[in-house]
This record gives sequence, C-alpha cells and structure tokens, in this order.
Amino acid sequence: MTTQTSGIELADRLSAVGFSEIVKVRNKILAMRERGESVLQFEGGEPFPNTPDHIKDACVRALAENQTRYAPSSGISPLLEALSEKLRRENGIPASASDIIVVNGGMQALFAAFQSVVNPGDDVLMYSPYWTSVRDLIGLTRGKPVLVDTVEARRDGIRASLEASLTERTRVIYVNTPQNPTGIVLTREELEATAAVAREHNLIVISDEAYEHVIYDGEHVSIASLDGMYERTITCYTFSKSYAMTGWRLGYAVAPEPFITGMKKLTLTSTNGVSTPTQWAGLAAITGPNDFTYWCRDEYRRRRDLLVSGLQSLGFEIEPPAGAFYAFPDARAFGTDSWEIANRLLDRAGVACLPGVIFGPEGEGHLRFSYSTSPETIERGIEALRAVL
Repeated sequence: MTTQTSGIELADRLSAVGFSEIVKVRNKILAMRERGESVLQFEGGEPFPNTPDHIKDACVRALAENQTRYAPSSGISPLLEALSEKLRRENGIPASASDIIVVNGGMQALFAAFQSVVNPGDDVLMYSPYWTSVRDLIGLTRGKPVLVDTVEARRDGIRASLEASLTERTRVIYVNTPQNPTGIVLTREELEATAAVAREHNLIVISDEAYEHVIYDGEHVSIASLDGMYERTITCYTFSKSYAMTGWRLGYAVAPEPFITGMKKLTLTSTNGVSTPTQWAGLAAITGPNDFTYWCRDEYRRRRDLLVSGLQSLGFEIEPPAGAFYAFPDARAFGTDSWEIANRLLDRAGVACLPGVIFGPEGEGHLRFSYSTSPETIERGIEALRAVL
C-alpha cells in the first residue's frame, strides 16, 4: 500500500493531464480474458503486420558493428540527410538536415512541439474529434484547447469556422490529417483555408502527419508545403504507422528556427536522443523499397471495405474513411451514450471498440473501430454484432 505525505502534491502543470480513457477499455478486456472470455479487438491503434525484415536486419547489423554509443541528440547525420530528401520529394517541404530532429516516436515530437510554442493561457485551435493525447499535451503547457467541429467546418467553410473560434489568446492551430479517429483527409483547398487563417492572424501550425502513407482517397498534403507556411509550421511524423514500427519508438519533426532550437533543447534535456541502432533501422526504412507501404495501403483498403460494408448492413451510418485505419460510424440508431453502447457490445458480443466521446464532445454518438486486424476477425466481429443488435 502506498501513502501520501500530507501537504506534498504534484506540480500544478499536471492538474490538466489525465490517463487515456482507452486504458479503461483495455483493462476491461484483460479482466474478461482472465475469466476465459473471448474478445474480438477493434479498439487498438497498431499496424497489423510485423516490421519488415530489411529494417530489423539493419538494426542487427548496427549492433554487430558496435553502433551502440551515444549519437548526436538531434539524430545521426545519414538519417537526417535521408529525411531531408524524403521531405522534399514526398512532402514538398524545403527542409535541410539542420531543420530536422529525430525523436522517440511521434508522441515526443508533438510533446516538444507544444512545449516549444504554447505559453500558459494560450489558446490552441484544434479540429475535433481529435486523438485523445493531444488535449493532455496542450494541458501540460497550461494552454487551452479550443475545439472546432471538423464535420461542421467542412460543411460551413473551414476559414469561417476557424475565424469564429479565434480569441485574442489564440496562438496555435493543431492539424491532423489523415485524422484519428475519423479517417478524414483534409483536402488541399481545406488546408489552404487553414493556412490563410494562420498567415493572416500570425499563428503557428503544429501538423500531425502520422498516417501520411495510409490514404485511399485523395492526396496527402503537408500544410508546411503551402505558400508562406514553412516558416510558421512544425510538422511531426512517426515511423510507427508507415513501417509497422510502433515498439521501436522512432519519429521525427521538421521546423525552421526558432522552433527547431526549442525542440532540440527539450530533447537534449529529456531523452538526450534516440537509441543509436534504432536510428540505423530508421535509415533502412526511409531509404529501402516502397513496396511495404503500398502493400499495407492496399490491405488496409480491403479491410476497410469489409468492415464498412458490415457495419452498414447492421444499421450503422458510415461513409468509407479516406485515410488512417479507423472507422468512426454514427451509432445513434442504437443509443445516444457512446460509452453505454461500447460497453454493451463488449459485454454481449465480445466485440471491443472505443466510445466516440473520448475523442471529444463532437465524437459522442459514434464508435471507433480499428480495421488494422485480420479479415477473419472483421467477419467474426460483424457476425457477433449481428447476433446482439
């Protein structure tokens, strides 16, 4: 049993930070499995394949060659140069190696981005529904998230919706495309409208592009590639989704001065960089063949179509998501409380999904299903739901 000494408390900055409510679902799944119950899992955010062999081989080779000493805290030079070339070629971002930092996953990139530019009391505009951790990352800066309903903004006009939410304290716009949890991919025109607001009101943009290679419809546009945007944008990436490297904890960010210096300071004084052999694995991922990302995209599309058609047959309202690997159906035909619906599906059908409300109030009445699983699991899940709905 632990005890707390009277009068001793955590720092105030942690008061706005909680633990992800996804943990509640995962804990319930673990308890069910301990009782011997079967659970079909659609709640996760992990790519279904294993890391490609050429990436693992590069790590093993680095170990054999004793590439195990401290690396520069911003990243090894070959990886930084390769990332610079990738960003120019694929993303249209005019980045030099000195504008890039290698970090421990996309999460550290976002953490350093928000910490570098958000002051206590600043407002951060963010499209909603949103990835759950982002609200806590803003909370840790003691800034304030200001939510902009993505669906309404796309319907009523991105620019008008953002400007209606501006305050005298607005400093940052957070953009995530493809979006988790909805799978929405913002169009070039929508990002141009977002960029126009940022330029005219002298705002900074933090762009989360974790799912840049998981797009089925439309194109991926990096907002930093648009006119006048590179100098005011921090763009965050991860190897996790593109190369099935979640457990490797490898990501990177690109930004001009003064932002990149802030991120380098935060990395230096926290993790002091990324595991050296892991960076050599990342180099193999960036410079290796593209077939894996293309194959994954095609497999995700197949799984998406299977899940979406199954959910539609059950009475859920949903259009096929344009990117990422999540379906976010409207479940209000089955109730208005997404926690109640998600718990009911888990208890009665053994199907685990996430309540939409944990992704923001705009997500209420929806559920998030990940289709990063086997087609057989998707088919079994639809039949299990059919038996209880």
